[in-house]
Amino acid sequence: MAIFIQQQQRQNKRHKTKSIGSPDPMDAFLGLYDNGSDSDDDDWISQFELADPLASNNNQQKNLPPEPQSGNIEYKLKLVNPSEQRIQHLVTQMKWRLREGQGEAIYEIGVGDDGFLHGLSRSDMDASLDTLSNMARRLGASVTILRRRSLDATDNEVMADLSVAEVLVRKVPDDQRSIDLRVAVLGNVEVGKSTLIGVLTQGQLDNGRGLARLNMFRHKHEFQTGRTSSVSHDILGFDSSGQIVNYEQATTAEEICDNCSKLLTFIDLAGHQKYLRTTIRGLTSYSPHYVMLIVSGTSGVVGTTREHLGLALALEVPFFIVITKQDVTRPQVLADTIQHLETHLKSPGCNKVPFRIETEDDVITAGAASLSETTVPIFVVSSVTGRGLNLLTKFLHLLPPGWGALEREKMEQEPVEFQIYETFCLPQVGTVLGGLLTQGVLTENMNLLLGPLEDGSFHPVQVQSIQRHKSSCRIVRAGQSASLALNIELPNIRKGMILADSHLKPQATLYFQATIVVLFHSTSIHKGFQTTVHIGSIQQTAVLEGIMAAKHIVTNDTASVLFRFLQHPEFIRTGSRLLFRTGSTQGIGKITQVFPIEIDSCAEK
Repeated sequence: MAIFIQQQQRQNKRHKTKSIGSPDPMDAFLGLYDNGSDSDDDDWISQFELADPLASNNNQQKNLPPEPQSGNIEYKLKLVNPSEQRIQHLVTQMKWRLREGQGEAIYEIGVGDDGFLHGLSRSDMDASLDTLSNMARRLGASVTILRRRSLDATDNEVMADLSVAEVLVRKVPDDQRSIDLRVAVLGNVEVGKSTLIGVLTQGQLDNGRGLARLNMFRHKHEFQTGRTSSVSHDILGFDSSGQIVNYEQATTAEEICDNCSKLLTFIDLAGHQKYLRTTIRGLTSYSPHYVMLIVSGTSGVVGTTREHLGLALALEVPFFIVITKQDVTRPQVLADTIQHLETHLKSPGCNKVPFRIETEDDVITAGAASLSETTVPIFVVSSVTGRGLNLLTKFLHLLPPGWGALEREKMEQEPVEFQIYETFCLPQVGTVLGGLLTQGVLTENMNLLLGPLEDGSFHPVQVQSIQRHKSSCRIVRAGQSASLALNIELPNIRKGMILADSHLKPQATLYFQATIVVLFHSTSIHKGFQTTVHIGSIQQTAVLEGIMAAKHIVTNDTASVLFRFLQHPEFIRTGSRLLFRTGSTQGIGKITQVFPIEIDSCAEK
């Protein structure tokens, strides 16, 4: 069940570590440019047949790992006619599990605390599920039975009527309208990214000529060429029972938000090599919880697919793969595409376990393991016939939030830091900034500092109003994206700036030190080398001012270097991830030290 597969993956990872070593994210990205192939010859299908007792008829598999003390998974042997005092204790326990899972909890019914699958009779199971529903109602939560399976009675006929069940309990946190997730959509050009998003969000199948993708385009040339060149968004909701809420059921985005308990924001990114800088910026700026990598069944792993896969690995974002155009792909070609994908995923550079999704049981198993470092679900769909879309939407419904409760609380207690990745100037509104709140809690009428400006200073501003998903709200919490209207208009506001609480005492910097890995460069890199650097929402040319303990670096080298922003100072933090690219030159790294510039009129002004 949910927790068992997580332990199985950790065991698999430990076994692999003995032979190939534990990959660093930099090494994982680097490995994509190595022609080495299979890391192991084990049958990945057999691993998952053993990993899911509810979906398997294997008589020997009767146990789960012991119940975890933390997390959002709870084992219950039975919940038959509990006393009122017991009910209150169970409700308190459920509240804690929901808090651990950011509004979602998984209950395994008929399972002992030691993980043994005892099973329950039909009457006891029905009574236990009724009790669970009663507990959820007291918290204002909803209950969805994910699956219910009978235990194998081959050895013991008494077990013939015994069953176990897996139940999803969901409650939207009191301070939120819905549980929010951001899913970045990557893939090569013309693989059907925008078309698939259009089908999911509009509720209408494509006509085979790209009709569904028109809603995702923002510019005239995108309509003319059929190619995405910018970053666009659309939303898909699910109600408390798991039913889809999209533009087929609602007419506006606000109506979708009002009627859903879980909301996914798709971030549609460009696939053409020409717009790779825009894609990288969108991926680093929006901090997605997941990446949906789209691969065409007809063309396979071509173009920027490998590069996009490398970006997901370098940024350590959990990802899953969707193979499109099943309706026009010959079976042998589709099989070759899947085999090619599996080879890439199991190579030393990725060290992943591909998991092909074919049934609803596979979906539930994959959903429970979606935050895993090793599992990569693979879906095969058609946006024209609709085949496979039911499995994909159910998987999206089951995707857990990315942050844990403790991490979220810690980030909310920090001073406000809002990263800007969109700027607008609207009539009768003024300056509007779109971005991501990386830490703190932001409210209306809050006084903040905007910067750094060209001279490195920060200007005081006030947040007049807030919108999320095209509807007004009064509060934004860490990890949420929003649009903010300011009380004044300032010239030269750019992407990459921040809004910060004065207690943060933000300081701009021109110079910073980083440890980098050169993924590819045709010759050697020396002092004075210029490249485009991506750090969160920041995208700017930087000059290499020095290489520590070396005169130059080449492909595959790791070095500590000193960079200088070429145009204007930025606000960056130690530990931030760094991507740089110029032409065919590529590299990744992590910032180790920043050197603030001294300005008398900075944050204290």
